[in-house]
Amino acid sequence: APSWLHRFIIGKKGQNLAKITQQMPKVHIEFTEGEDKITLEGPTEDVNVAQEQIEGMVKDLINRMDYVEINIDHKFHRHLIGKSGANINRIKDQYKVSVRIPPDSEKSNLIRIEGDPQGVQQAKRELLELASRMENERTKDLIIEQRFHRTIIGQKGERIREIRDKFPEVIINFPDPAQKSDIVQLRGPKNEVEKCTKYMQKMVADLVENSYSISVPIFKQFHKNIIGKGGANIKKIREESNTKIDLPAENSNSETIIITGKRANCEAARSRILSIQKDLANIAEVEVSIPAKLHNSLIGTKGRLIRSIMEECGGVHIHFPVEGSGSDTVVIRGPSSDVEKAKKQLLHLAEEKQTKSFTVDIRAKPEYHKFLIGKGGGKIRKVRDSTGARVIFPAAEDKDQDLITIIGKEDAVREAQKELEALIQNLDNVVEDSMLVDPKHHRHFVIRRGQVLREIAEEYGGVMVSFPRSGTQSDKVTLKGAKDCVEAAKKRIQEIIEDLEAQVTLECAIPQKFHRSVMGPKGSRIQQITRDFSVQIKFPDREENAVHSTEPVVQENGDEAGEGREAKDCDPGSPRRCDIIIISGRKEKCEAAKEALEALVPVTIEVEVPFDLHRYVIGQKGSGIRKMMDEFEVNIHVPAPELQSDIIAITGLAANLDRAKAGLLERVKELQAEQEDRALRSFKLSVTVDPKYHPKIIGRKGAVITQIRLEHDVNIQFPDKDDGNQPQDQITITGYEKNTEAARDAILRIVGELEQMVSEDVPLDHRVHARIIGARGKAIRKIMDEFKVDIRFPQSGAPDPNCVTVTGLPENVEEAIDHILNLEEEYLADVVDSEALQVYMKPPAHEEAKAPSRGFVVRDAPWTASSSEKAPDMSSSEEFPSFGAQVAPKTLPWGPKR
Repeated sequence: APSWLHRFIIGKKGQNLAKITQQMPKVHIEFTEGEDKITLEGPTEDVNVAQEQIEGMVKDLINRMDYVEINIDHKFHRHLIGKSGANINRIKDQYKVSVRIPPDSEKSNLIRIEGDPQGVQQAKRELLELASRMENERTKDLIIEQRFHRTIIGQKGERIREIRDKFPEVIINFPDPAQKSDIVQLRGPKNEVEKCTKYMQKMVADLVENSYSISVPIFKQFHKNIIGKGGANIKKIREESNTKIDLPAENSNSETIIITGKRANCEAARSRILSIQKDLANIAEVEVSIPAKLHNSLIGTKGRLIRSIMEECGGVHIHFPVEGSGSDTVVIRGPSSDVEKAKKQLLHLAEEKQTKSFTVDIRAKPEYHKFLIGKGGGKIRKVRDSTGARVIFPAAEDKDQDLITIIGKEDAVREAQKELEALIQNLDNVVEDSMLVDPKHHRHFVIRRGQVLREIAEEYGGVMVSFPRSGTQSDKVTLKGAKDCVEAAKKRIQEIIEDLEAQVTLECAIPQKFHRSVMGPKGSRIQQITRDFSVQIKFPDREENAVHSTEPVVQENGDEAGEGREAKDCDPGSPRRCDIIIISGRKEKCEAAKEALEALVPVTIEVEVPFDLHRYVIGQKGSGIRKMMDEFEVNIHVPAPELQSDIIAITGLAANLDRAKAGLLERVKELQAEQEDRALRSFKLSVTVDPKYHPKIIGRKGAVITQIRLEHDVNIQFPDKDDGNQPQDQITITGYEKNTEAARDAILRIVGELEQMVSEDVPLDHRVHARIIGARGKAIRKIMDEFKVDIRFPQSGAPDPNCVTVTGLPENVEEAIDHILNLEEEYLADVVDSEALQVYMKPPAHEEAKAPSRGFVVRDAPWTASSSEKAPDMSSSEEFPSFGAQVAPKTLPWGPKR
């Protein structure tokens, strides 16, 4: 059996062979790949029966099967196969055929299709069409910075899907992020690729414009105020300025806020944030003049020196001018009291640098540093104030973490060194002490893998705190470390215990159906409340078997209607257990946290919006309403169209509802304005114009009418020539009334000019027509443009081939006729000379060919002439008549010049 039939003999998923082997299970059938051979093994009788069945199957297949081979460039093969074989598998299944595409290693163009004759032809046609389409395709590499790729693709691929829907014939391929490539490849029909390129380039231009970034240093203690309760302040700033604002993580040491967007918007957001800080802290900014030559020494290695001043003075910001600018001005910015302190220290340090400063390095274990600095920098400030020396601790990025540098006058440095070394010596003297802690409080210190203990250790010089093992009832806690550190740690533990004993538990009743909304995305809102108020919040378990509420369903965070339905209250007077949220902490903080939680419960308001505007509010595929819901963090419910209700419901946090309502009403105003505008733009005006002028008003390739449309922003409709019921002299103009009138006047001006025009016939020798017209009509168009006339030449077979018609204003027609007549005179002289020469020129080869050929014949050559004959006299005017200027004859021997 031919090898190409094997797969059909086997059948889909081996169905055909399965029938045979089920009847004769002892028969083993083996196919040899690439060979026209099938091997059967088993009992003779069974093998004979199986052979008969297979031969019958082969005969049947050969009678109804066909194959064809087609040539398609192998570079297109992988596109024919498609991703994971999607294309070729579809063709195989659809047309019930087998398609063999050679592997890349063969570099062969031959594709073989086998199967039912009709299916083979259909598959062949489709494959050739696909190949033809790919040959007409264009591939273009579009350079887009990789940082924009994720934005263009969009969340979950939403934006790139929109682009692909807009240009369905274009395949858009982004590079793998790991390749760090800026090349985005577009492939498809040339025109569509170009349109897609322009669209994406505009998108990138918008992204570039919106990607301006600015850093704003804001004191860490004010970040919470800038964020606002529930993020209200920062959201408002983002919305008003249309920018992206990123704040550093709470556990980060960074104070820099990054604002991204359009430059003007970023500046506006920056001003707003700075004004909040100024209102909160009475921020001041002063300029200090310090010689530029001292700037580097004041900054210190890796900024250590200037950083120590900023940290000691409440985290003020000190800005030095760019190196090489020659400016002496240093700017200090921060709370007024801290700015003055920093200014004093900076000037003092500059004075020391101008004299001669003394430096000493001492060493202390990194775990001692926080204890030496003290809470809020109190201890190290005391050393500095008492000695006048500056003490610099290593930054996290410094290599030598043990090194502490003291700078100042020698006597001040020596005194500070003495004090610090005494403190360090005390820290090196390890003592062990103990204190009693009620076992009920032990768990607080050891939960979360002992996070609290690790923070007591970091703050107090690495002191070790040991609690009794779980299960024992001992209340003895052991502390080991430097004496001062142990005492401070004991004091801190006692403060924590007092906090724990002062804790209360409050219940906050919020219907369970609102719990998800209160928690926020990934619990972010609850996490913020626990951080802001230092409380613990515990939500109840969900009540799984509750009866569904009959109240309107609340959509949260863009969920579909129906999600989040919760149990209906059994008794409105008493909250269910599944509604109770437990808050633990200090009483005053629990109460504040409870208020914050209750403020997060969504409420619903109704807004009246005319029904006919609802579909515009929703927008294409819901894009308009989704944008508002995302922008205002609310759910907006539009009633079903069949209800024809004017009421739109907005559900969300009370703080967001007013803004959402205002935003919706603002959108309604815009839509109403657009409706009014559409009505104004729909004004129609008809103008009566003789149909013979219509082509002139339209212009060549619509140039004239397009100019009028664009200039006056109107639509102009000419009558349909094939519609006998439509008046053929009526031109309809649609747009704003004022614009339609202006367009009408422009058309009537053209008609007025056309009515003043005259036509004159000019006899122009037909032999010069082609010369006057020029290649592709270029010369005649230039004449028509220059004289503002229309010139028509006779068509082939016209009664008078010399008659040329010139149309235009009388004076223009006259000037144009004079010009073409001058050209006729000039070109005609050339034509006459050319025709005279043609008489003596050798006839074209095709004319000579008409005579019967007698082979190659030479006659009257010198060697065939008799001695009595003379050679021709070249100087004789009789034998060699001349044309035009006389030429002195040259005597040449017979034959070619050597």
